[in-house]
Amino acid sequence: QVQLVESGGGLVQAGGSLRLSCAASGSIFSINFMGWYRQAPGKQRELVAAIFSGGSTTYADSVKGRFTISRDNAKNTVYLQMNSLKPEDTAVYYCNFAIRTRNYWGQGTQVTVSS
Repeated sequence: QVQLVESGGGLVQAGGSLRLSCAASGSIFSINFMGWYRQAPGKQRELVAAIFSGGSTTYADSVKGRFTISRDNAKNTVYLQMNSLKPEDTAVYYCNFAIRTRNYWGQGTQVTVSS
């Protein structure tokens, strides 16, 4: 069984920064995909950033140049560095790992950006 534990959310003023972490534990043999999603009230969950097994990354247009996704393979951990935060970044952020043929989700962490 694989568990994902997120940390790092909180309240920050516009223009500030936060760093999210998501650590996986359990039976982990091959992680194909690590991603961060977010869901704001009344909106659909959307992909924010992802990093693939080969190291390539992708970002939502709305966060390009402000957010950076990275990983520590030895710790089975993915990070999301969020800079120049805007009120519209307010949402619950979820990490997602694709391990072999299964998807796993973190419990979600609230990020609130005040104007």
